[in-house]
Amino acid sequence: MKNRIDDAVLLAARALLALLFLGGAVQKSIDPHPAIDLLAQWGLPSFLVWPALVLNGVVGFGLLLGWQVRAMAFGAAVYCAVTSLFHVQPEDPWQMTIFVKNWAIAGGCLALAVAGGGRWALQVPSRPLD
Repeated sequence: MKNRIDDAVLLAARALLALLFLGGAVQKSIDPHPAIDLLAQWGLPSFLVWPALVLNGVVGFGLLLGWQVRAMAFGAAVYCAVTSLFHVQPEDPWQMTIFVKNWAIAGGCLALAVAGGGRWALQVPSRPLD
């Protein structure tokens, strides 16, 4: 019974994280300007919004389907950590909330990277890291 519950929880974790990343991809595809504006505030080129969109989409679908979960989750954690830096704006409480949330999401992704995708994944699951 424990394995079924573990697999169900891992599937739920993957789905919830996937929803976040897929939502980011959709948001950037419908209206990339907020992300472009954030990049511009840091002196970065606007074209970087497109690799971010692709990364969000690939990670989102990878996690949802259970494909390369460990790599996807680790990559997502790094992405969240790096993009959190764009939100370090102490004068704006909303941006600081996003900063903290990105680190929390990175933590969840790291936990998933260690746990793996579970039985309900596209690949044969590997055992948790020792």
